[in-house]
Amino acid sequence: MIVFDLACDAGHRFEGWFASSDDFAGQQARGLVTCPECGSAEVTKAPMAPAVPRKGNQVAETRPQQAMVSAPLPPEAVEVLAKLAALQKEALKQSRWVGKDFAEQSREMHYGERDVETIHGQATLEEARDLLEEGVAVMPLPFPVAAPEDLN
Repeated sequence: MIVFDLACDAGHRFEGWFASSDDFAGQQARGLVTCPECGSAEVTKAPMAPAVPRKGNQVAETRPQQAMVSAPLPPEAVEVLAKLAALQKEALKQSRWVGKDFAEQSREMHYGERDVETIHGQATLEEARDLLEEGVAVMPLPFPVAAPEDLN
């Protein structure tokens, strides 16, 4: 499998997994590669950082595995994903990016230490579990969100 960083004509960045470069080209030519955020089929490969192998004395970072689909999705699924991406985009317009401070700021709002507002950011799986155990209302976003400083 090959992982490509992709970008749509609206500037949204996302990843795609393909069996080969030819597989990507074939799916793209058939209009099967679409942006999960806006549904655009005008998708191209984005510049990628090279994969540099770790040194033999470095510990590998462990991440939970992600469920993947290797076949093109049915049109109904593509439509649902496009609607979900549009809903997330609208919701994030009313939200403020807080980056890695997400867990801390969510906790402060929950305990009344600051004004409540809608925020989004990054949290580790452990931080998210801790928040949920404390009764803090949080949820994962269905699609990845880039930090504002990473957007063009």
